[in-house]
Amino acid sequence: MTLILSTLAVLIAAAAAVRSTWSPCGVSMLSTITPLAERAKGHRYGSTCAWFVTGATVGGLVLGGVVAGLAAVVAAVGPGPVAAGGVALVVTLVVLVSETGIVGARLPAHFRQVNERWLDAYRPWVYGAGFGFQIGTGVATYITTAAVYLMVVLGALAATPWFALVLGAGFGLVRGLAVTLTRRVTTPAGLLAFHHRFAALRPWADRMVVGSTAAAAVVLAVAVGPVPAVAAAVAVGLVASATLVVVRSSRRRGAGAGAGADERAGADVPAGAGEPAAETSVVLG
Repeated sequence: MTLILSTLAVLIAAAAAVRSTWSPCGVSMLSTITPLAERAKGHRYGSTCAWFVTGATVGGLVLGGVVAGLAAVVAAVGPGPVAAGGVALVVTLVVLVSETGIVGARLPAHFRQVNERWLDAYRPWVYGAGFGFQIGTGVATYITTAAVYLMVVLGALAATPWFALVLGAGFGLVRGLAVTLTRRVTTPAGLLAFHHRFAALRPWADRMVVGSTAAAAVVLAVAVGPVPAVAAAVAVGLVASATLVVVRSSRRRGAGAGAGADERAGADVPAGAGEPAAETSVVLG
């Protein structure tokens, strides 16, 4: 089971790192650390890029250190293969439900952008390494895919601290290398064309994460056996169904409250009172 969990952790880490490139921070880095931008500031793109990749790798190593600590705890507890695989399957199914959005709700995400004022306040090695470190940790800036959580869980359940360190560093390295995608951008038109092409690829990145998570779920289901797999699927299905009911109910209440407010507002406003505002709206439009 350790080999299976480790292999799946690598798969999910790669998928999460690639998908995270489409986060607001990832896209921002592809706009700010380019040959065009660095040349305009009198800096060398290659040097800044190297600092960014180094910082991202170190950030990933820090994340890996946290996962390594969790892996050490799991190793000390010593859960059996079926128990470890069962927990991994449940978490994988939860992430799959979140990524597909079939219940109208997703796992909590972190919303934080890097401070782009650093670009004007600090030397290129500072903002390069600083931005890279934050993005490489995977959790210090925008979290756009729950696969990041799954990577942490699978890495911990593998119960091998040294592997967790390598996993985190690899995740950070992939995130950092994404900045090299703009290495040929030397004109404003080229940068615009690049981002058009890049944005068009996002749906494929989303499908890649869902496909990787689904593949991991299938592998884990086979590994733990039919009875635990069915139990895990039923448990997650019940929770997902309950979540769907709650989400739909809250939306209906919200819609009803909004309609009621509109009706009350309409009852208190004399006929024709809103016409000048409507006319002004048309003029401004």
